[in-house]
Amino acid sequence: MCLAIPTQLIELRPGALGLVELGGIRKEISVALVPDAVVGDYVIVHVGHAIGRIDPEEARRTLAMFGTLSELAAANEAALP
Repeated sequence: MCLAIPTQLIELRPGALGLVELGGIRKEISVALVPDAVVGDYVIVHVGHAIGRIDPEEARRTLAMFGTLSELAAANEAALP
């Protein structure tokens, strides 16, 4: 399964690179495909590349849904014999 995850751009770096943070984890990504992205934007990241910007409210809703799915998966796993 391939996922593109919304993350917040917290730093722009030379060479069309950027630093994003998701759940306390920071990762350097390419922003070459989204040259107009600025620090504070939410970007969709797929395999180390920002592939688009996303509305902050939509990003928050999507991340909340991922959190709910994670909680449900953990609960289901705990309920298995």
